[in-house]
Amino acid sequence: MNPIATPGYASLTPDTVLDALDSIGLRSDGRLLALNSYENRVYQIGMEDVPPLVAKFYRPGRWSDAAILEEHAFVGELAEDEIPVVPARSIDGRSLHVYAGFRFAVFPRHGGRAPELDAPGTLEWLGRFLGRIHAVGARQPFTERPRLDIASFGEAPRDYLLAHDCIPPDLLAAWQSVTAQALDGVRACFARAGEVAQLRLHGDCHCGNVLWTDAGPHFVDFDDARTGPAVQDVWMLLSGERAERAGQLADLLAGYEDFCAFHPRELHLIEGLRTLRLLHYSAWLASRWDDPAFPVAFPWFNTQRYWQDRILELREQIALMEEPPLPV
Repeated sequence: MNPIATPGYASLTPDTVLDALDSIGLRSDGRLLALNSYENRVYQIGMEDVPPLVAKFYRPGRWSDAAILEEHAFVGELAEDEIPVVPARSIDGRSLHVYAGFRFAVFPRHGGRAPELDAPGTLEWLGRFLGRIHAVGARQPFTERPRLDIASFGEAPRDYLLAHDCIPPDLLAAWQSVTAQALDGVRACFARAGEVAQLRLHGDCHCGNVLWTDAGPHFVDFDDARTGPAVQDVWMLLSGERAERAGQLADLLAGYEDFCAFHPRELHLIEGLRTLRLLHYSAWLASRWDDPAFPVAFPWFNTQRYWQDRILELREQIALMEEPPLPV
């Protein structure tokens, strides 16, 4: 969780974006629309005589070139299996390009709307494609991209927040105590699950990264692809009370298991993984605070109320991690 100052993004002007595309032989008509992205900078760009393209300019220092190319290769492998994803375009044999110090990739534009998860058949349809993604993900391991584990998603974020004095002094003791209990709960979840298969994942498979059209879903933004248990790509599609989530899980798995086996013991991990995500998210915001886009987009971060809410949230998670897993 290293802090990454991003003054370099200040020089990513519209002219620089258009010149970057021109440098790889893509002629824009000058139309430029910034899309909703904080970790990277992403633009829809109008082209001369062809449909618009999407260009992603990667955050400096976050991933190595090899890790980005490994993500591109994974998404390309999924596309070859006719799974609805959006792979980076290869131009002159390369999918990762550099201009004025910025690394970028170009993608075809695919529109869509948020999936209606309560519509009949939607979750089963999503489950079928998720099962196919995991069947491909299990073929071979990542070698350049990280693993989702307690050390990197729980302990490192905790240590970062403490080292950078992010917690208000009057809440520090309570936050440290509840975080320690929460991490103990996560370790207990992992112990109950036992050894589970590790495979290549989407890594951030929430509804915002699924776009729906009349032809069905397609999955976007594999920027957080990493190695981990299959349930990581399942639990973020569940919401509501326990009974609602159990029904949603049954629908998802009805489609998922047409293409990939799911091991029920992974369900012990759901609340533990949710707890890790909460800790990681706070540290992610803190580590990006030098990026001018973050204080504007997240003005409530690092307030007294914010940390009070996080303490209450972790206490709730401690209780949830002690409950039996969802039934299947």
